[in-house]
Amino acid sequence: MIKEARQSTLLEIISTARISSQAQLVKALRKKGFPVTQASVSRDLDELGVTKEAGKYRRSIQVPRRATFGEVSFLTSGDNLIVARCGSGLASALAVRLDALNLDGIAGTIAGDDTVFVALAATEGKKSVLGKLKKQFSE
Repeated sequence: MIKEARQSTLLEIISTARISSQAQLVKALRKKGFPVTQASVSRDLDELGVTKEAGKYRRSIQVPRRATFGEVSFLTSGDNLIVARCGSGLASALAVRLDALNLDGIAGTIAGDDTVFVALAATEGKKSVLGKLKKQFSE
């Protein structure tokens, strides 16, 4: 579970700061309390599908392999909610990835251990959002 927290923090760091080297990432993660090495950061970047573009680390628009989050499934619940299920301890990382998709119609996400609630802005687009999420996480 430490790995998932570290990777979630890594994604937060690269989305809020201009990071141009793995050494900067190591320093930033250590400030947040993660005892990392350059090698572990390099593996995390690879697993998360993070690439370096124009001298800056960025999250890939494409969702990484499904195995990153375990088996992922989506189902609707009520008028404005989609429930995403994933591997144990991976919900925070999945929520970060869902937020990064910036899909129209999603108001926000809330993550637990293996479940993410995806709050919809309106009921009208529920089918469309559900279809896009399933497409993003299909094999």
